[in-house]
Amino acid sequence: MAKRLIPTFNRILVEKIIPPSKTITGILLPEKTPKLNSGKVVVVGPGARDKDCKLIPVTLKEGDTVLLPEYGGTEVKLGEKEYFLYRDEDIM
Repeated sequence: MAKRLIPTFNRILVEKIIPPSKTITGILLPEKTPKLNSGKVVVVGPGARDKDCKLIPVTLKEGDTVLLPEYGGTEVKLGEKEYFLYRDEDIM
């Protein structure tokens, strides 16, 4: 479903990775453990243009795992899934 949404310019559609709440053996993890805010790139835009109208392609590709800023991004709901839209320069 997310493949039908094509971001414009240097935008990137990301699905956040939810860390597990328990280990494989069934031990529950406390909620206060530090979590990395990471996600998987679903779709990327073609890129932005510079002042000479040359295309600057997006540095990421579909399937990349990225670190996300704590705040920001635009929430997009497609069907039952939630995605977030970021600019290329906002992603680490």
